[in-house]
Amino acid sequence: MTEMTFDPNDIAHIVWDWNGTLLDDNHANLAAVNAVCASFGREPVELDHWRTVFRRPLIPCYEELLGRTFAEGEWARAEKLYDEGYLRHLPTCELTDGVPDVLHDWSADGRTQSLLSMASHDHLVPLIAERGLTPHFTRIDGRRYDTEHDSKAEHLVHHLRGLDIDPAKVVLIGDIDDDARAAREAGAHSILVATGLMAPERLVATGSPVVESPVAAVRALRGL
Repeated sequence: MTEMTFDPNDIAHIVWDWNGTLLDDNHANLAAVNAVCASFGREPVELDHWRTVFRRPLIPCYEELLGRTFAEGEWARAEKLYDEGYLRHLPTCELTDGVPDVLHDWSADGRTQSLLSMASHDHLVPLIAERGLTPHFTRIDGRRYDTEHDSKAEHLVHHLRGLDIDPAKVVLIGDIDDDARAAREAGAHSILVATGLMAPERLVATGSPVVESPVAAVRALRGL
């Protein structure tokens, strides 16, 4: 783990990311990306390469991947291809190692947690329920609207207002640099896990603490 940048004793609440953090879905993401690549005439990519490219906003990210700009209507086609490919592989995705036990561990300390994802809200909520995780969270939010910068930041501000909690007492645990940016802009803290879609060196470059897993993140917060 890289150095903590805040006092864990000040944290009362975790906002969890979903994809790549609590859900081990890298293979589904990669299959969906390669479905887009195939449709647009690009050779398939390996996960290690995608982890060096992936970022938000998504449109310039995919344009870099494909080596071309999107013509009118092509981004919508790419999104549809991605969603269809991801959903085909979703049934094979398991929870990340240590989940849901790590959620029990945090609650056992009398502290709270919620979930915020950039996945569609209507897609996310039943998925969390099917996994039996809903009772762990005081609030669950997926993406309910699009934002100009395609970042989690505005969604996190809305999420924390709904919780009526001081952002200074919150840590967002996620797997990409946008999670760190969102926490910073919302006045919260962040810990990044190296289990998702972004290479560890890119996570370290954010200045946020970086750990191996959600379990390691919560152990650090509990002082273990």
